[in-house]
Amino acid sequence: MIAEPRATDPTDIQLIIDACHPDVFSVLGPHKLEAGGLVVRAFRPDATDSLEVVDLETGTSHEALRVHSDGFFECLLPDAARRFPYLLKWRDHQGRLQELRDAFSFGLTLGDQDIHYFGEGTHWRLFDQFGAQKTTIDGVDGFQFAVWAPNARRVSVVGDWNGWDGRIHPLRKRVETGVWELFVPGLEFGCHYKFELVGADNRLFLKSDPFAFFSQNGPATASITFDLKRYRWDDEDWIRQRREVNPYQSPVSVYEVHLGSWKRRPEEHNRPLSYLELADELIPYVKELGFTHIELMPVSEFPFDGSWGYQVGSYFAPTSRFGSPDDFRQFVDRCHQAGIGVIVDWVPAHFPKDAHGLACFDGTALYEHADPRQGEHRDWGTLIFNFGRTEVANFLIANALFWFENYHIDGMRVDAVASMLYLDYSREDGEWIPNEHGGRENTAAIAFMRRLNELVYEKFPGVMMIAEESTAWPGVSKPTSVGGLGFGFKWNMGWMNDSLSYIGREAVHRKYHHGEATFSMIYAYDENFFLVLSHDEVVHGKRSLLDKMPGDRWQKFANLRMFYAWMFAHPGKKLLFMGAEIAQWKEWDHAHSLDWHLLTGREHKGVHDLVRDLNQLYTGSAALHSQDHTPGGFLWLDVDNADNSIFAFVRRARDGSEVYVVINATPVPRHGYRMGVSGPGFYREILNTDSRVYCGSNNGNSGGVDAEPVVWQGQSHSVQLTLPPLATLFFERQPD
Repeated sequence: MIAEPRATDPTDIQLIIDACHPDVFSVLGPHKLEAGGLVVRAFRPDATDSLEVVDLETGTSHEALRVHSDGFFECLLPDAARRFPYLLKWRDHQGRLQELRDAFSFGLTLGDQDIHYFGEGTHWRLFDQFGAQKTTIDGVDGFQFAVWAPNARRVSVVGDWNGWDGRIHPLRKRVETGVWELFVPGLEFGCHYKFELVGADNRLFLKSDPFAFFSQNGPATASITFDLKRYRWDDEDWIRQRREVNPYQSPVSVYEVHLGSWKRRPEEHNRPLSYLELADELIPYVKELGFTHIELMPVSEFPFDGSWGYQVGSYFAPTSRFGSPDDFRQFVDRCHQAGIGVIVDWVPAHFPKDAHGLACFDGTALYEHADPRQGEHRDWGTLIFNFGRTEVANFLIANALFWFENYHIDGMRVDAVASMLYLDYSREDGEWIPNEHGGRENTAAIAFMRRLNELVYEKFPGVMMIAEESTAWPGVSKPTSVGGLGFGFKWNMGWMNDSLSYIGREAVHRKYHHGEATFSMIYAYDENFFLVLSHDEVVHGKRSLLDKMPGDRWQKFANLRMFYAWMFAHPGKKLLFMGAEIAQWKEWDHAHSLDWHLLTGREHKGVHDLVRDLNQLYTGSAALHSQDHTPGGFLWLDVDNADNSIFAFVRRARDGSEVYVVINATPVPRHGYRMGVSGPGFYREILNTDSRVYCGSNNGNSGGVDAEPVVWQGQSHSVQLTLPPLATLFFERQPD
């Protein structure tokens, strides 16, 4: 039966049905009547003929009148003296009985402080309030939704639990900040949802939740409700020790991994390993090789596999390609229990234009700049965050803090920092807008990065913030108190470019490019550097590291072994991309596994074992890591020997211990080479990349040499050495 409206304005009813009422809470739910009593209004288009309001205190059931054929119901309760908890009860069009608490019977979900701090851009725990939060209100379990969309005319949460009907659960707008909120009682873990918005131009569209903790990937882009409070960590010892470690004086050797292509199951349609399978296989492998950390290319959910994760679709959700958020937590937890740190790549510089994502989120340029001269990366086809907008900077900083707190990560490698620093990055004249001072520096992005780093280091002592920055910007890894950007470390792109240029030359030509190999020591202490041979160097036609090496097959492997050892001897923390340790011939391909079969070959196994031994030597010798960032940790012995392409230097620890390193960058063995040493004694050859165990020619010094009282290279004593072809050697004085 359809009755005439008795307590509700017909205009309000039509606006509710048309999903364009400006304040649904003023109509739906329980309301006091001027004449006394209550009226409960509900809009359930999925109800058949009747709907009941069940008083949970008394068990009394009250029939609601259908006052509009589209499913608007009204229950008049003239004797009700106050509001009471109730159920809505009805049968849907499939004949199923539905019983739910009414979402519109609950009050505000966000506190005034939450709204205030978000408005001023200082709510560092947004992840506790925004998105879909598992919560209990007045004893009722459900999910609380909150999303920022100040210019939207309507925002609804839709999902597989309400028929994706935007009329059923419209959110309430907090006009102070443009945040929309709603508590949906009874909603459970694992439900798919999105936000349905009507933009300022009245266009209707769907968006994934910017704060989703779990999400679909690929063509399917729904967000998924998840309870982050369920997981119980078992890495307390690791976290405690992390606070006490000085990373600048400690060994840091990083194995960079793309989770989807490290190893695959060809017998199962070439699928990648799950987080839990990676915990079983990747962690022991990294432990065996002696790396101290794993660095993961972006794990935040992303829609397109070909972006490798660098075009993020959901900043708060680890990709579901490999499992659930708790599966990823277990992976990190098990890394820590095995003594391995976890660094993740983080991408705050830009985001994709995908319709379901952050782009034009409420129908306007919200997270991005409206002007493409500020807001678009034409090279990458992506949008640039508006770092000057307080809510956007708050979103990103809270996201970084979220990963440290909720996933216990040990560091972030911040991608594309150079693109954030410069307004004219990859732009021609007329394609960019100067800053307020008329310059090219992005002052808002600079302020954002400084605040980000200050907060991360304040709240999570012992972690690392690492900048991937390719320009000569001063002070990237200096404290903000002295005008720096506040990062802990910076990728040394100059070393990488010069070294690969040098090592890629035929040996006969290297003497003309000697400076490419020595130049890095001129600026080695300007920043706290990471030496990196990353994924970027083995894609897009650049060839694999092995294939970059000149010469015949034997020389290629010898050059690669020499180069790796040189890198481990050079000041700076270390990073190798997966596959480098097995000397892949092919470029990296994100859709295929590494070529693990290569390890059946002696040459490839030799490189693999060398990387293991280099890590063991590097981590076990304070001289090779404790003064990576201070001049006292390095001394050239032979820097100008261009004609012979020989380099010799000594690395020193604060306790005075030393490791001597000599490199012969030609395929010609050198006999009787004299190298200066600091005192008498036996100098043991502790590693030789030409050793038979690495599939070399086994030239060397029979385990070591005695020093002679011959002053050489500024040292009081010296040793005479045989330098194998294309080899790096390490020596250490034996105790008396």
